[in-house]
Amino acid sequence: MKKQELIHLHGLLAEVSNFYEGVEDDGVTLDEYQDLGVRPTSIHKSKTEHKAAVFALASGITTSVEPETEKVAAQAD
Repeated sequence: MKKQELIHLHGLLAEVSNFYEGVEDDGVTLDEYQDLGVRPTSIHKSKTEHKAAVFALASGITTSVEPETEKVAAQAD
């Protein structure tokens, strides 16, 4: 993945995290991401730093999102 693509993905994940910040009792903990100090607008940071930020952000978002437990029966039309 190119650095520009990684920064774009970083920006998209940041938007998702912003959404969850507005939701009460969301359970999203982004401490690891905050500690890195790399934001999508930090274009002077290295590709490796952005990659670490993307993984930290994705990990923080996905661990707090509960999977849907409702199962839907298969139907044929």
